[in-house]
Amino acid sequence: MAKVTFIGLGVMGAPMAGHLATRGHEVTVFNRTQSRAELWVTKNKGQFAPTLAAACKDAEFVFTCVGNDNDLYQITLGEEGILANMQPGTILIDNSTCSADAARKLSQAASALGISFLDAPVSGGQAGAENGALTVMVGGDEEAFKRAEPVIASYARAVVYMGPAGSGQLTKMVNQICIAGLVQALAEGLAFAERAGLNGERVIDAISKGAAQSWQMENRGKTMLASKFDFGFAVDLMRKDLGICFDEAERNGSQLPVTRLVDQFYTEVQNRGGNRLDTSSLMMVARVEEKK
Repeated sequence: MAKVTFIGLGVMGAPMAGHLATRGHEVTVFNRTQSRAELWVTKNKGQFAPTLAAACKDAEFVFTCVGNDNDLYQITLGEEGILANMQPGTILIDNSTCSADAARKLSQAASALGISFLDAPVSGGQAGAENGALTVMVGGDEEAFKRAEPVIASYARAVVYMGPAGSGQLTKMVNQICIAGLVQALAEGLAFAERAGLNGERVIDAISKGAAQSWQMENRGKTMLASKFDFGFAVDLMRKDLGICFDEAERNGSQLPVTRLVDQFYTEVQNRGGNRLDTSSLMMVARVEEKK
């Protein structure tokens, strides 16, 4: 069992930190809005720290789960940041979805202090976090990964080493590109089924047993038919992630025509006030498009 600090107690971070505590690790949490840390302590075995410095001082592993590159830089760098207050030989594990460039920069900054950095974004959404069933794709030093893997496994069903710093974030980009196309295709197919007069739930029961099967269909198909779009990962966050994909595509010369089109549909969801709806809300746009 390890001394662990978890920083960032949002819809993903709070349950992930909870699984670390359940597995018997000695967990300290920190959140910039302290009330969230105080609430976490009432529901889990562990303690909260009033400052980043206090949270990181004695930790063997520090986990972060925040919104974007700037958030990550703000909590990691500077005299009061995470890196300045970790001990040499310890490991910083970032579960945020950020750019590969940020991962590489933080890896270099950590290495200069004798600290290992792993970029370890996750997939599986809020349900995966709550059930301890996330997929974690990890970049960084392989020896550090081997040390950290049993701890990361506390909240994961799969932990996969992808390569040097930034590789985890690049893999997460592939994940989001694939998801965007899948959700749009599912939305269009279900809207088509409705317009054709088919029973949508029966359609799902039939085609989910064949080549069209996907996690999205199994878990979101029927809720999309019922116009229920409150299952965690928000449209605003998806568009942030896709923006990271587009930036990386500009650098490596990739063409992402389908993903760019789906991003436009997500923009339409935002224009209708659906910023905090989950990503399956593409169904709203698909239905309107089918009626035109």
